[in-house]
Amino acid sequence: MLMWLSAQLVSFDAGFAVFQYLTLRGILAAFTALVISMVVGPFVIERLNRLQIGQTIRAEGPQSHFEKAGTPTMGGALILCTVLGSTLLWTDLNSRYVWVALLTTVAFGAIGWVDDYRKVIRKDTRGLSARWKYLWQSLCAFGVTLYLFDTALVPEETTLYIPFFKDVAWAMGWLFVPFSYLVVVGSSNAVNLTDGLDGLAILPTVMVATGLGVIAYLTGHIEFADYLNIAYLPGTGELVVFCGAIAGAGLGFLWFNTYPAMIFMGDVGALALGAALGVVAVMTRHEIVLFIMGGIFVLETVSVIIQVTSFKLTGNRVFRMAPIHHHFELKGWPEPRVIVRFWIITVMLVLFGLATLKLRRANVDPLQYHCEFRAAPFDGARRDGSVSRALVAAAGCQVHCDRNPKGIGISLRCSCRC
Repeated sequence: MLMWLSAQLVSFDAGFAVFQYLTLRGILAAFTALVISMVVGPFVIERLNRLQIGQTIRAEGPQSHFEKAGTPTMGGALILCTVLGSTLLWTDLNSRYVWVALLTTVAFGAIGWVDDYRKVIRKDTRGLSARWKYLWQSLCAFGVTLYLFDTALVPEETTLYIPFFKDVAWAMGWLFVPFSYLVVVGSSNAVNLTDGLDGLAILPTVMVATGLGVIAYLTGHIEFADYLNIAYLPGTGELVVFCGAIAGAGLGFLWFNTYPAMIFMGDVGALALGAALGVVAVMTRHEIVLFIMGGIFVLETVSVIIQVTSFKLTGNRVFRMAPIHHHFELKGWPEPRVIVRFWIITVMLVLFGLATLKLRRANVDPLQYHCEFRAAPFDGARRDGSVSRALVAAAGCQVHCDRNPKGIGISLRCSCRC
């Protein structure tokens, strides 16, 4: 909205053109969401307390959690409204990627809202039944992935790229739909499972959203995408604003959600934020990097799968309680220790995930070199200027190669004299 307004005001003052810069709008979206969350947060908490919308604690949970009974929940609605408002304020409203991200987030947030409503109003600790929750999640995820598949403009939008390998990619075709469906639904439920301790889920979500924002900017920038040899996807850069809004809203919510929490985000926040991370990873074609950066979410989900499978097959439990953060609690770790250590792990995983953008092995013919011509290029030169040594020799040229300090192409720079 403000981007459109600034475009209209440029004719009066060229200084308004600064709001066309994507990086600035991403930062402003984060700052706007942070301020709104911190200003509105106390009023939301007071309102929820007045309405007695408090958390219900399951009887089989850790004993230390019973003191949290009655803490206001459904605070995820504050996060969603903040993300929605900040994104619409600073993004390009013509971006289909942003609209897909927003609608996915709102749809999964609505599912979480129904679940929370049953828990806090009807006092049913089970909430929405797993069958109905999964059904609505599936419908939303399939709708989103089918739309992305149908509106794909370039083959790269439905291609799976493998980290650490520049030239390894799989054109999935129609398999893009079920694969992306699993990413979105899996990510949504993984964040929901992680949201069991004060601040445990929200800060990793902020970190992963920030990492995905960096990736979105790089994939939407033709020069950076070419330099890093990653897929160039025009338009995905606008997701920086959306990811920035998630980061800002998450930090603002953490102000009140940190131990001991004054408010919980509930399923309305956890399901929505998880789906948001999943759909951004799908649109930027970095699903495997999401798997790396969100390692804590993966760990929590795997621990539940292992626990349930082991108990059904053998009657024995692998962990004292699942998800795994409860296991460490029952081992005697104080809640803040579990939370902070999981945060530290997430920081390292996000940095490692971003490092995969650069740490990639190219499957290049060793006879090919990046060549800077000091004479006129001859027939056989490729579009990027690289030629094979055989072609250089056939043209009667001499090749002198030095190490390429910039790492362009492969690690050698060659000059050709013909």
